[in-house]
Amino acid sequence: MSLADEVAAVHAGRPDPAALVGEFRRTHVLMPTINDTLMSTELDGIRWLYAFTDEDALSRFVLSRGSEPGTEWRYVTASGARVLDVLIPACEGPAGVALDAGSEQGALFPPVAGIVPDRAAVDISTDAIPDLAHKGEE
Repeated sequence: MSLADEVAAVHAGRPDPAALVGEFRRTHVLMPTINDTLMSTELDGIRWLYAFTDEDALSRFVLSRGSEPGTEWRYVTASGARVLDVLIPACEGPAGVALDAGSEQGALFPPVAGIVPDRAAVDISTDAIPDLAHKGEE
């Protein structure tokens, strides 16, 4: 199934979390920028990077924020895998992805194990992550 189909399945009460994350990782998303910085919001201590499945979803979001029709917004395109594996760990503090924010078929990819790398997951203690640099020095 496509990412849109996986998100729709979640909203229909038939989630397959592994398939949803897998499709997100394989899909290229649009990430709006302001002054060359990825657009995001913070809620309850988590930074949420905005990502959109297509220009229509991004346009609906922009209009919902009070922008005039026809206003040009800049964005970058990245694979979901790059967002989860590179951008999220590079953020200061916990971060996740808000996909198609403001739409009826939006989805959240929180900073938890199985979605983001363990070093960026909030549900894993850093004490539980093996220190491979010192392995064998016992």
